[in-house]
Amino acid sequence: MDRKGKIVFYEDKNFQGRSFECSTDCPELSSHLSRCNSIQVESGAWVLYEHPNFMGSQYILTRGEYPDYQHWMGFNDSIRSCRMVRNLSHPCHTGVFRFCLYKWPDFQGQIMECSEDWPSLYDRFHHHEVQSCNVLDGAWVFFEHPNYRGRQYLLERGEYRRFSDWNAMHPTVGSIRRVQKL
Repeated sequence: MDRKGKIVFYEDKNFQGRSFECSTDCPELSSHLSRCNSIQVESGAWVLYEHPNFMGSQYILTRGEYPDYQHWMGFNDSIRSCRMVRNLSHPCHTGVFRFCLYKWPDFQGQIMECSEDWPSLYDRFHHHEVQSCNVLDGAWVFFEHPNYRGRQYLLERGEYRRFSDWNAMHPTVGSIRRVQKL
């Protein structure tokens, strides 16, 4: 599968200081940089992790400039691993985005199918909690709070039987957005 992407990490704000350019998944960035205070995403969509080996808080970035960690909603300057968002480059991705939400684990309870961004899950689903999800196509970001704020969780094509399957500590979802590479 041909996946093209390029991201540049900088130790200091406003693209200053030591930098590291990356075009593939990297499970450990600390040997290249001691901290990360700004980022340029030149191509592709990327998920960044606060800890090595794709663990900890996630931040999903698309093409653009992020002059400090607050611009990607970071909690601090710790980015220790990264990988490209896979489903957007998958040969089966048709450009259509779809998923189904469920009120209970194991795809039980009320179902809601979606193919667009939702700035407020409660306004559409009338619940603040999502216990399970089936991503039929595309890649999505679940945000902890409405209006695309709070902790972020990347969901790519597949089945998520429990909220812990997308690494969430609780089932609260406030908003949902498609990941589209620009």
